[in-house]
Amino acid sequence: MQFTFKKNERITGEKRIESLFSNGQSFVAYPMRVIFVKTALIADLPPVSILVSVPKKRIKSAVQRNRIKRLIRETYRLNKHLIATCDCHLDVAFVYVKDELSDYATIEKGMLKTLKTLTRSLSGAEAQQQIEKQQESC
Repeated sequence: MQFTFKKNERITGEKRIESLFSNGQSFVAYPMRVIFVKTALIADLPPVSILVSVPKKRIKSAVQRNRIKRLIRETYRLNKHLIATCDCHLDVAFVYVKDELSDYATIEKGMLKTLKTLTRSLSGAEAQQQIEKQQESC
């Protein structure tokens, strides 16, 4: 299993970001709000692409915003294998909603909850059982 996070796994381009926020479904897994949209599978892109956002309205310091974004990307990178992919492409945005800085453990707990909820909403109960089996074996 490779724990990499390559540049093509990031959502770039104004059209993709606009369609994600306008057509996407969302839920909150504190301390993150997750917005996702399923699209047709594209050969050049990985099955899941992400965007990380920390609003300036909530966290004023750029240093703290960048730290939170790094922590979110790191927890995603280490746990992205938990997303059960289907025959589609998935764009996911993680928006930080807490008003103060969080530690790694809090963000990781939120990320695990997020990935479980995301998998459950995408492919139902079967994929959820696979995730629980993988976590038990780790």
